[in-house]
Amino acid sequence: MSEDRKVDQDATAEKDVTAKKDVTAEQDATVDQDATADQDATADQDATADQDAKADPSDSAENVDAGEAEPAEVETTSADGDADTTVDETAGVPRRRGVGTTLRAQAAAILLAAALVVTAGLTAWLYLERYRPDQQTDAAAQQTALDAATSGTVALLSYSPESLDKDFAAAKARLTGDFLSYYTQFTEQIVTPAAREKSVKTAASVVRAAVSDMQPDSAEVLVFINQTTTSQENLDGAFAASSVKVGLTKIDGTWLIDSFDPV
Repeated sequence: MSEDRKVDQDATAEKDVTAKKDVTAEQDATVDQDATADQDATADQDATADQDAKADPSDSAENVDAGEAEPAEVETTSADGDADTTVDETAGVPRRRGVGTTLRAQAAAILLAAALVVTAGLTAWLYLERYRPDQQTDAAAQQTALDAATSGTVALLSYSPESLDKDFAAAKARLTGDFLSYYTQFTEQIVTPAAREKSVKTAASVVRAAVSDMQPDSAEVLVFINQTTTSQENLDGAFAASSVKVGLTKIDGTWLIDSFDPV
């Protein structure tokens, strides 16, 4: 009987131990389930909050400072109608779209300056090549050449035995080139001996004269002359009318005779 009781006690003790283990295991499982449920609930709440924040931007916009608000895009247009600059202030860097317009404006300014230089040069050229020659051949210039031709003709054809050297020097001062050489030789070899030997004296006067050709540096003048010559052999004198074509050239601003041809 005592052994049966002992067996029963052992069996009861084992049952109690097993029951305690089962209770402990159930409690642990319950704790684990509660912790897992809490974690899942927390994760669901976080996910829901994120979705709400994305779906409703007004909540986040309230946290944005007034100075950090997204500005509108500003577009400026130049006076010539081309869009010059579009400024994206959000990016913080202006986008230049008027570079081509600026380059074209600079090129146009350069071309304009070059055109002004060319125009000034052309104006100067026209003055030198056309208008200035016209001024050099106008009525005043022709009168100057005419005076040189008539006074030179009178000097060439007028001399007296008493003043040959002076008369010839005055005439040669109005001559140039080959004609000066010819006149010098002619007066020295022919006129001077005859004038001194026969007391030849001549006096010339211009009846009419006209410019037949006029250039800036050359001219031709037709001169009509009356000439009176006296000598020991002809005290009453001889009268002659003639005409000559007087060629002139301008040297250092002075008209000088370079040809003297009877016509």
